[in-house]
Amino acid sequence: MDMETVKLLMIVEKLVPELVPFLTERELNLNIVLRDGLSLLEPGDAMEIVQHSICEHQKAVFLH
Repeated sequence: MDMETVKLLMIVEKLVPELVPFLTERELNLNIVLRDGLSLLEPGDAMEIVQHSICEHQKAVFLH
């Protein structure tokens, strides 16, 4: 496995750039660890990562 840590912004810009205006700066700056690296991601994978990241971010905000 070739793990890679990237900002959510990199994933979104590469695979679903139309979502950039809808995400906050804080969301776009989230670190995401990719098990197989950025090169193997597909647009569907990117959508799952975005959805999960937003949900986790919102949970963290409510807990503080």
